[in-house]
Amino acid sequence: MKVIDLYSFLNEKIPPSLSCPWDNDGLLCCPDTDAEVHRVLIALDITDRVIDAAIEGGYNVIVAHHPMIFSPLKALDPRDHVAKKAIRLITAGITAMCFHTRLDAVQGGVNDTLADLLALRNIAPFGNPGEEIGRIGDLPQAMPLADFCALVRRVTGAPSVQVSDAGKTVQRVAVLGGSGSDDVFAAIAAGADTFLSGELKHNYLTEAPECGINLVAAGHFYTENPICKTLAAWIGEAFPALTVQLTDSNPVRVW
Repeated sequence: MKVIDLYSFLNEKIPPSLSCPWDNDGLLCCPDTDAEVHRVLIALDITDRVIDAAIEGGYNVIVAHHPMIFSPLKALDPRDHVAKKAIRLITAGITAMCFHTRLDAVQGGVNDTLADLLALRNIAPFGNPGEEIGRIGDLPQAMPLADFCALVRRVTGAPSVQVSDAGKTVQRVAVLGGSGSDDVFAAIAAGADTFLSGELKHNYLTEAPECGINLVAAGHFYTENPICKTLAAWIGEAFPALTVQLTDSNPVRVW
């Protein structure tokens, strides 16, 4: 199988039409579209450590969620950390494919995966008009906010969560992996009593009790990283002879 075959499969599975207009994703660094795919490494982010793992492990394709190149590169100057990563990938013959907001929005993607981890039912999209990439659904049983936070930590692996308690029992939950501040009021409008995201701005956390919604921030990485297992399953089912491996790209620790 060639690199372009794998990308075509993922492009069909995760359509570009679902990407937000401001996004930059897709085949972001590719030395040779006709190269044979040897091994695939999956990570949330393409960091130097992930590139090291790809080179050392003989992987010639990295599939990631966050775009390695987001702002336009004006030069391939190794003094720029993003350009340096691109040079390393090209030199090593490694392709980088990134699927960002379209992977948030697609059925079975980031937010469906997060909703499934919480066992939400009656799941539907929610979000600001034109960008309904979040999910909202019902817990099987209502629970106190403290119990919900314990559930979130358990299913995401988050070491801790930030919580703003509006005094609501948790039943109708909106989820948006990553950065969810812009969708707080969309979650309220959708009828959520609780909104789980990765990171939320201070003013939303402080004002949440006044707005009548519980807010839970479990970390950008932890709310999105479960999609890596989903990506591995999609690729593995389509190409069972292909070696697909996950790697932890998170350099952030809680001390």
